[in-house]
Amino acid sequence: MDHEQPPESRDDKPAASDATSVVADDDRAVAPKAGGLMRSGLVVSVMTMLSRVMGLVRDVVIATLFGAGDGADAFFVAFKIPNFLRRLFAEGAFNQAFVPVLSEYATRGSKREVKELLDAVAGSLTAVLALITALAMLAAPWLVWVFAPGFGRDPEKLALTADMLRLTFPYLLLISLTAFAGSTLNTWNRFAVPAFTPVLLNLSLIGAALLLTPLFDEPALALAWGVLIAGGAQLAFQVPFLARLGLLPRPWPDFAHSGVRRILRLMAPALFGVSVSQINLLLDTVLASLLAAGSVSWLYYSDRLVELPLGVFGIAIGTVILPALSRRHAEQSGEHFAAMLDWALRTVLLLGLPAALALSVLAEPLLISLFHYGAMTERDITMAAMSLRAYAVGLVAFMLIKVLAPGFFARQDTKTPVKVGIVAMVANMVFNLILIWPLAHAGLALATALSAFLNAGLLGWLLKKQGVLVFQPGWGRYAVQLLGGCAVMGLGLWWLAPDWQAWLGWSVWTRAAWMAGLVAAGAAVYFAWLAAFGMRLRHFRMTG
Repeated sequence: MDHEQPPESRDDKPAASDATSVVADDDRAVAPKAGGLMRSGLVVSVMTMLSRVMGLVRDVVIATLFGAGDGADAFFVAFKIPNFLRRLFAEGAFNQAFVPVLSEYATRGSKREVKELLDAVAGSLTAVLALITALAMLAAPWLVWVFAPGFGRDPEKLALTADMLRLTFPYLLLISLTAFAGSTLNTWNRFAVPAFTPVLLNLSLIGAALLLTPLFDEPALALAWGVLIAGGAQLAFQVPFLARLGLLPRPWPDFAHSGVRRILRLMAPALFGVSVSQINLLLDTVLASLLAAGSVSWLYYSDRLVELPLGVFGIAIGTVILPALSRRHAEQSGEHFAAMLDWALRTVLLLGLPAALALSVLAEPLLISLFHYGAMTERDITMAAMSLRAYAVGLVAFMLIKVLAPGFFARQDTKTPVKVGIVAMVANMVFNLILIWPLAHAGLALATALSAFLNAGLLGWLLKKQGVLVFQPGWGRYAVQLLGGCAVMGLGLWWLAPDWQAWLGWSVWTRAAWMAGLVAAGAAVYFAWLAAFGMRLRHFRMTG
């Protein structure tokens, strides 16, 4: 496809390999240094792990104080709507469209051109999202009815959710600007700050649950205030780091800017294609609101556990390869581009397969250790375990989508993932209708998993067909190593773990000690098997 070039991307410009970082000369290119993908991925993984752990602490606090009742259901829906749009716009379509264009400007353009692009994008993004936020706050009751129609049977629950949504929706504007700042930092290989930023959301919600709850007649309203506070804190945290790089924008809407027009063209189809899994999860919420009370919360708690390995492994690898792939595409380095995709696939399978198996084997113990306190009942654990196992089936597919989609977006191809997304979306609805009757909420989770496999399979097949994904030698041996390690680990966990009902009577420290021991033992067995059969860390080194 034709790609519009930055104004100064002529042959007399310095090559990308000659540029190092942001420089004072406005006429020089500003491309960042290439870095090790494994090291960058490890940085993002560690920070994401911290964020996810704090997220689990947050959910323990929420589960203890609110359980799976009406207040919790109302908050989860009120938070899910702007959070879904955040993933769709900010971390989904916007990020996938903005990073390739920004990388191209940084690789081929000058500092002045990069600054003009940042100013125009920041201003245009703010203008659009401010309007959307205002309209959404006015239409809050109708939005709740659309996203959770089952709440319409309970006017008080519907009204409470609408009140919460008016507090949580401005989070979309704030976190989208945060994502803009984070995407810019990622393009310059500053991965740690954006990866740490979500910790502030978790800290804010924990603080709101513990400190603000007594101030409200409806305690769950404190959580909505916590979301709003978190949005401002996350944006403020990243501003100094942008300023240090000399990339702090002066926002001014300019929809006529060539870079903004290109981003908008890329975003339009990407709005759907890159976030199909999130749309599927939202459809689960809509249908779950029509099922037994607590279904929304059961899906939420099980999804939170799946999000831990997905964020730490899948999203982390997807985050570091997108700017790297974008640079390689701008430099027309097809061989390196293909090698990076192959590396990403191997890496997510290395970690995703054992994580999915462990979630399935230890579903009830994990849920008990994290959530069986206060208002959370044994029935809630049993129901959430059903959906957790169903989501775990699709964990590897969720991860593969995160690393295959950048193979299209880095080449500024957003139309192909849309076509794949439409197929997966239709399939998900069919699976929902088939599985919801025999399996209730777990059927919704399984439908999401199956449609994710279809999505990932089609993305991989099309990349292979286009010659972009080229499998490197050694995949047969690699598959045997991974499957053998997973089998040994799974058998070990099944043999070592006590019956899950025994966990119900244990103290929090006993549960934590057992869980830590099981995780350590499983990891030790798995990686010992891989090492015994010749796998080494050096096999995963890759320069971005």
